[in-house]
Amino acid sequence: MAMAAIEVTGLTKRFKEVEAVKGVDLTVYEGEVFGFLGPNGAGKTTTISMLCTILKPDGGKGHVAGFDLWREKDKVRQNIGLVFQDPTLDRNLTAYENLWFHALIYNIPTRERRERIEMVLKMVELYERKDSLVQTFSGGMKRRLEIARGLLHHPKILFLDEPTIGLDPQTRAHIWDYIHKIRKEKGITIFLTTHYMDEAENCDRIAVIDQGRIIALDTPQNLKKMVGNNIVYINSMEASGIIIFIKEKFNLEAKLIKNQVVVEVTDAETFIPQLLKELPYPVTSVSLKKPTLDDVFLKLTGRELRDEVITNGKAPAFHRRRRWQ
Repeated sequence: MAMAAIEVTGLTKRFKEVEAVKGVDLTVYEGEVFGFLGPNGAGKTTTISMLCTILKPDGGKGHVAGFDLWREKDKVRQNIGLVFQDPTLDRNLTAYENLWFHALIYNIPTRERRERIEMVLKMVELYERKDSLVQTFSGGMKRRLEIARGLLHHPKILFLDEPTIGLDPQTRAHIWDYIHKIRKEKGITIFLTTHYMDEAENCDRIAVIDQGRIIALDTPQNLKKMVGNNIVYINSMEASGIIIFIKEKFNLEAKLIKNQVVVEVTDAETFIPQLLKELPYPVTSVSLKKPTLDDVFLKLTGRELRDEVITNGKAPAFHRRRRWQ
């Protein structure tokens, strides 16, 4: 059994009349890619800010990288890397200079700085642009540089707060290639927040948070099993015959919906080849809809995941970056 990299119980935080985090219990294991999934305003950034000692919790207890969140803040900070949701690079410095400044802050020995900086720049494929000003970088390049900076001091845990927000799908996919590469090469724990469903699919486990509470925690596959079966859609001129055949052969109740035969199955990968092999009717097309994390959120909350949770007519502003306390 892997050791716990993060372990908290009863974590709470209130902003005036709004209780942003309502007693979060959480264990993240060493080497895990752990996702915190939920809409903006659900408490994701507030929780990650407390785990990184940026915000002081109002209640609860916990350990991060083996150190007490309350009594050993400095040791926690020495053992974590953090990529904020908002950009924090100095646009007027080069990529190399941004990393050099970070190395100074973390007291990385002078003899190691150059080697470490070159290593992380090569890891995120920015070494050839090390002397370019950050203001000349694309959004994806800036994100990669921030990830490189977060790894520079060899943290045990890398926190990523909405790491690909605002990036195009292709760049987001490339960022995830780097994240998986980092986990594999460095063996570090990665904790990320996101409201992108496809992004959450990359995680080993996901905690679904809504209105300050964790409402589900499991692997993406197990979470989707909560929703139900796969749905198979069959197009054919012989729809009525196919419905009867499916009933007789598989004992399943197929329906005709919008001129398509629709049937729910537990194992579509087995059902579809067997159906097409034995079906005595011509088929125009077959398509499959598997449960998604969108469906999971809808089942758990009764609503779709959307970008903002509205409170008293306004979206809570929990995302401002605060000074270390």
